[in-house]
Amino acid sequence: MADTTASNSAANCVEKLKSYVKTQKGCILAAEILISFIIVICYAASLYGGYSAVAICEMIFAMVFFGIFMMEMDKQFLLVNWLWTDLFRAGIGAVLYIITSLICVIGGAGDGARIAGGVFGLIAGILFAYDTYTIFLEVKSTRQHTAASTNDRV
Repeated sequence: MADTTASNSAANCVEKLKSYVKTQKGCILAAEILISFIIVICYAASLYGGYSAVAICEMIFAMVFFGIFMMEMDKQFLLVNWLWTDLFRAGIGAVLYIITSLICVIGGAGDGARIAGGVFGLIAGILFAYDTYTIFLEVKSTRQHTAASTNDRV
């Protein structure tokens, strides 16, 4: 007899993946993972492979947050403030990508793969900055909804 619960669980996970990628946050995280992977490939092909550390770390962090948000673990594990953690992840990623990419583009004469990684890194920096902006708007809207009035007593 075949175990139908394992195949049903896998189908449920695939359905969650498909539906989450269609959301704005899922699309942004998927794009961050994809562009980080392209940057890793570019830096791996260059003469200076040390710049790939930022891309590898940011790709892994984006994958972790993609999995957490896709499986809705952020609603189950309330010990961590996932919104603020994601804001810091995206903000630090944007700053690191822009800094390392500018270094690679400016100093990458003669190394086409390093320059290509730098250009993709600048695009990734903009994408991470956009993600930071959208998360900031979400933080701002949740703070306005939960703010209590202090002028109730006369």
